[in-house]
Amino acid sequence: MALRISTERFDAWARLCTRLLAESRDEIDALNVFPVPDSDTGTNAYFTFVAGVEAIDALPADTSPLDLMRTFAEGLLMGARGNCGTILAELVRGSLRVLRGCVDGLSADDVAGALEAASAAAYAAVGRPQEGTILTVAAAAARAAREAATDDDDPKRVFDVASGAAREALALTPTQFERLARAGVVDAGGRALVVVLDSVAFALTGRTPTPRPATVPVPIVEPGADLGEDGPSYEVMYLLRTADDRIPELRTALEPLGDSLVVVGGEGLWNVHVHVDDVGAAIEAGIAAGSPFRISVTHFAEQIARPARPAGGRLILSAVTGPGLAELTHRAGGTALHFAPDRSLTVAEVAAAIDGSGADEVILLPNRAGHIAMFEAAAAKARDAGARVAVLPTTVQVQALTALAVHDPGRPFDVVVVAMSNAAGATRHGAVTIAAEDGITMAGPCSAGDVLGVVNGDFAIVGSSQVDVAFDVLQRLDLATAEMVTLVTGRDCDASTSEKIAARVQQEAPHVDVETIEGDQDTYPLFLAVE
Repeated sequence: MALRISTERFDAWARLCTRLLAESRDEIDALNVFPVPDSDTGTNAYFTFVAGVEAIDALPADTSPLDLMRTFAEGLLMGARGNCGTILAELVRGSLRVLRGCVDGLSADDVAGALEAASAAAYAAVGRPQEGTILTVAAAAARAAREAATDDDDPKRVFDVASGAAREALALTPTQFERLARAGVVDAGGRALVVVLDSVAFALTGRTPTPRPATVPVPIVEPGADLGEDGPSYEVMYLLRTADDRIPELRTALEPLGDSLVVVGGEGLWNVHVHVDDVGAAIEAGIAAGSPFRISVTHFAEQIARPARPAGGRLILSAVTGPGLAELTHRAGGTALHFAPDRSLTVAEVAAAIDGSGADEVILLPNRAGHIAMFEAAAAKARDAGARVAVLPTTVQVQALTALAVHDPGRPFDVVVVAMSNAAGATRHGAVTIAAEDGITMAGPCSAGDVLGVVNGDFAIVGSSQVDVAFDVLQRLDLATAEMVTLVTGRDCDASTSEKIAARVQQEAPHVDVETIEGDQDTYPLFLAVE
């Protein structure tokens, strides 16, 4: 009973896995006590998979499954973060080495072989393997898959069994690793791997795998502050271009410098991760072996001691046009920075707003493609002054409204940045405007006074009725799959127009909720958002 791996199926899995890691990020971070209790395992796992998805986002729509898998694997390697992210990248890469050879027909034996290859690759990549960790969970999944494959020729069933075995192995990790038992938690990296395996099982079967009963119940709680463990002070990571035969020499040089050594990659490109006290020696080892780049150094003491709440508070700065949008921004807890359709903001204006707030945490919403570079420049200045700053690349104001709606001031900075970024990115957006003069658009010629529909930033519709054009825009934004439509009315949109659009949406798509907001913006009578 072979299973074909199509481009669409693999792409859907990669995005599902990334979303599930985002949803589990808080939980996994709270479990993090090994190798360093710095509460970032879930964060690192999530951003590692984000790098993989971003890599395949750049591919054309007709990319073959082989090229898609190869690009995703390279994205994971290039973007792997932390100990967990690096091992997860190698687990996926190890499995894909097998799966790339059976895209036209994946058998139960292939599933077992892929999981065995993944486990073997991860163990080989780690300098000093520790049982009771992600490695143990991966090995348990591989063993269960092999056992199931001998009795069942259904690849979906084999993977379902493997995922359940991983959950059971995760629950048992504290019995294998004293540090976890003292903290009262399961292994954070193992938990991240279970999320990845669950996502595959769900993509294949449509259901979350049912775990086999574990023999030891393990409470999942906040780790204790003092785990009685001392270790190196710094995490060093870098990408390395070098011949594959130079890697054993590199491992030999890095091994005595510290612990948590993980080296993954191949074919001339490697990702190196190690915990050390002598940062210079770790980097020099890379230089001796090849050409290191994207060098990252993290001081664990700063991460672990980071206060839960910033002393100077958090600023969310959103670029807006119109008093209505400014008022909505303020109600949602943000600060509005005004610009006009014919006048962009400047770096100095953005920097002054950040400086004037005194905030230690800053989230910037540019809301215009031309603003992003200057917001990034202002962010760099704020970072140099010691603030934590994230620039979400929003290009329209409705994305900012969606992002603000999910902000929770009581949650950690990294967590809200991910939530807001996901919300903004998932918002399909459009607009309605009036042509000021005759011209040519991507939708064809237009005359002054024509109604123009904008779909995801491009002029896509030329018409005569704001209602008809707005509804056409909504349909092109996939109204049929929407849960909510937001209409942001400008100065040139009267109440009857928005009411007609809302009524038409309710008639054609009764399952969709419609919200109308008075934005009072110039130039665009309507901003449209589909969620």
